[in-house]
Amino acid sequence: MKLEDVMTTKVVSVEMDCSLKLIKEVFDHASFRHLLVVEDAELVGIISDRDLLRAISPRVGTVAETATEVAELNRKAHQIMTRRPITLMPDNDIKVAIGVFNKHRISCIPIVDAKKKPVGIVSWRDILKTL
Repeated sequence: MKLEDVMTTKVVSVEMDCSLKLIKEVFDHASFRHLLVVEDAELVGIISDRDLLRAISPRVGTVAETATEVAELNRKAHQIMTRRPITLMPDNDIKVAIGVFNKHRISCIPIVDAKKKPVGIVSWRDILKTL
């Protein structure tokens, strides 16, 4: 079975200079856990909801927030993203993805075309559902 048969094709991406404020808003209103970071339509990084949680104070958005904590939201995507993420292509076999998940401590794999443009994303949960 090919990854194109199991991947999620609805991917959300942000630019490298997007603020953490915008990224937080996206995660707050979405039901996914990873944002792809692109530059000139090419994948350059990935941000998980956990990356964002580590980057900002849990008090942001509450009455206890400080000016310094609010200023953290001005940081940019490229400051917290994982650079050069492991990627696969849509025609890779699902077994290749399983091998990647077993070898690396990651929860998703961006799927890109020959020009490194994101065309999907596959998580270990997608694999488990399929199996």
